[in-house]
Amino acid sequence: MADFRSDTITQPSAAMRQAMHDAALGDDVFNDDPTTLELQRYTADMLGFEAALFAPSGTQTNLIAMMSHCQRGDEVIVGQQWHTYKWEAGGMAVLGSIQPQPLELQSDGTLALADIIAAIKPDDPHFARTRLIVIENTVGGKVLPLSYMREVATLAKDKGLACHIDGARLMNAAVALAPQHKLTPQQMARELCQGYDSLSLCLSKGLGCPVGSLLLGSHDLIGRAKRLRKMLGGGMRQTGVLTAAGLYALKHNIERLADDHANSRCLADGLSELAAQQPNLQQQLTVIEPQTNIVFTDITPALAERLLPYLTSHGVKVTASHLQTHFGPRLRLRWVCHLDISRAQVLQTLTLISQFPGN
Repeated sequence: MADFRSDTITQPSAAMRQAMHDAALGDDVFNDDPTTLELQRYTADMLGFEAALFAPSGTQTNLIAMMSHCQRGDEVIVGQQWHTYKWEAGGMAVLGSIQPQPLELQSDGTLALADIIAAIKPDDPHFARTRLIVIENTVGGKVLPLSYMREVATLAKDKGLACHIDGARLMNAAVALAPQHKLTPQQMARELCQGYDSLSLCLSKGLGCPVGSLLLGSHDLIGRAKRLRKMLGGGMRQTGVLTAAGLYALKHNIERLADDHANSRCLADGLSELAAQQPNLQQQLTVIEPQTNIVFTDITPALAERLLPYLTSHGVKVTASHLQTHFGPRLRLRWVCHLDISRAQVLQTLTLISQFPGN
């Protein structure tokens, strides 16, 4: 009925498949795949970087970025919940011999500037050398504002550090922020990147591509990144069949992210209304207000035992993780809206939950 597990599960549209079918091909390791070269130029020009590099995944582009900025024994300041620290298998330490310095996130998803400053190590042989600050935007669906992004970039420059954006869902942030800044989403994305040394941009989440991410940075950084990509097994051949999807997505699928945000809001509002109408559900379900395309709901273990099998039996898929709160143990359900989730499916899901037995 509806797969809310992630925006990574989207299927390429017919038009995207046609673009992939018709793509001009070469050999990307020899740097002569014309479609890949076009995607890299197009994205770098759009976002204000000198160069770009296509790779199989965001995990790889983040790792390549950190290894391009850092040497063995260097340190990266990251968020405790950042993908680069928590969800990417410890790659910076295992493969890059880079030490992560994780910091707690603030309630709005940011890292406190004072915490960043306090974590920067002095020039002393006892310490790892702090080289890089990583920022994630969006983080758990939360948007880091333009003012904050600029503050971090300025801080990094003042401290002589490089700074990298894990922008897996950067375009969601850009779509959310663009109206208040009176910019197009593309212009907004470019502004969010100003002052940063590198960016990892995922094509296979909300943008709807079947696979692939881009690393953007200076010519020198991308030169180092190409060697690392080869070392990590990311050097592919006729990548045009994949990068054609990326070109299509960047030209056609950015503005429509607003539909996912609207569907996310509809889902959150609907769940809140159902909880308010049903006292038993209200005591066991908390809806966290979404900012982009991701809705989180915290439910009690007792409710989870009944609700999750009920959803599964009716074809509704979500992800769940355990957490400890002031109110005791909870399961956090993550509902991700994307281009393969329609408004009708959101409304059908709400109807299904309204019919949940025992409410």
